Amino acid sequence: MLIKDLPEDERPRERIAAHGAESLSDAEILALFFGTGRQGVSAVELGRDMISRFGSLRNLSRATVAELLQINGIGPAKAAQLAAVFEFGRRLSREAFTDTPVTCPEEVYALVGSSMQCLSQESVRVILLNHRKKLIHIDEVFRGTGNESFANPPEILRRAISHAAHSMILVHNHPSGDPSPSRADHEVTKRMADACRAVGIEFTDHVVIGGESGVHERAPYFSFREAGLL
Repeated sequence: MLIKDLPEDERPRERIAAHGAESLSDAEILALFFGTGRQGVSAVELGRDMISRFGSLRNLSRATVAELLQINGIGPAKAAQLAAVFEFGRRLSREAFTDTPVTCPEEVYALVGSSMQCLSQESVRVILLNHRKKLIHIDEVFRGTGNESFANPPEILRRAISHAAHSMILVHNHPSGDPSPSRADHEVTKRMADACRAVGIEFTDHVVIGGESGVHERAPYFSFREAGLL
């Protein structure tokens, strides 16, 4: 069924006008974004299929353009547009931290947790802060497998210095979902702390991002600072 074939009071656009965007389901929001499907697939069917395939909007937001193109009914233009929409949302969520200090692991998790969870590869990012602990920049410094070493203090410090950062927070994810630090994580933390101390940059924390709350009976992250290891 196409959107135009629905009863008027069930059409997403009319429902937004009458009740606001929050009245729509995830699938209906996607249907409104696509408007009309392609290759004989209606927008309503497409929205439901995407939510069913990925399980949630959060998981869908992490899909690559190549993964989106594997869905029947999505072409290159719509795949690129959808990827851009999700990136817009991530950047919008980060804007709050340009005026609010990042001072605890809960705020680190709010800043980058959703974009790092459920990644199939390990991603290492550095959060650069000014002297008031407000966000300057977030940079991905490594992506690969757990068998590779992401510890490269000179490269990480080079990026911090180039942005005139006063302090930094190292963040990486565990694709397994368990945020418990490994022996290598402990070694990396010590190396980064020593390197930052040598150049006068505050190493505020090293946070390991795990799975979503409820996946494990613990917080979805591990903070070296909070655990008294920094």
